[in-house]
Amino acid sequence: MTEASRRPLNSRNMKWAGALAARLAASRITPNQISQASIAFAALGCLMFWAASATGGILQALALILAAACVQLRLLCNLLDGMVAIEGGKSSATGPYWNEAPDRAADALILAGAGLAAGQLALGLAAAVLAVATAYIRELGRAEGLPPDFSGPMAKPHRMEALTLGSLIAAVYATEWSLSVTLWIIAIGTAATILRRSVRLLSALQAR
Repeated sequence: MTEASRRPLNSRNMKWAGALAARLAASRITPNQISQASIAFAALGCLMFWAASATGGILQALALILAAACVQLRLLCNLLDGMVAIEGGKSSATGPYWNEAPDRAADALILAGAGLAAGQLALGLAAAVLAVATAYIRELGRAEGLPPDFSGPMAKPHRMEALTLGSLIAAVYATEWSLSVTLWIIAIGTAATILRRSVRLLSALQAR
């Protein structure tokens, strides 16, 4: 990972993020291990969504709250792996792989899990496929020598923020309905993101 290839994030400038990244950089933990941990949190989130689909009442609400926490922990890993690699000076030759591959797995696990909890697995899988497609368009542009396009309206941080909020709402009100609406918003917004990135990529290629 290089500075130019990083997603612009305001949270990277927060004092707590810098302090936590510095502590991790001073430890034996590597950026790749942090990236790998994001898959573990995504898998746990998927499990919590599944548990929500199989339970009710307080247990269902608790599972959804834990799922939302796992979504945020996945994002935290995505923030810290780059900070430890760049600011902490611990980048490695295999860093580019671990920076990207776990994200695709994490998207699939979390969105498919949300589909289970919503009683609409196909919708969750469709949202996951669209999420992978946004990354494909971005990386296609970068392979052509263009700057990576992290534009929205439903880039990864936006998808995970929407799902976190939707999960918390679902914990207290109409679980399946709330998550279904959330997944539709994510799917439609992600499709719009693919279209926007595609138009921007085609324009950039034609302008060369």
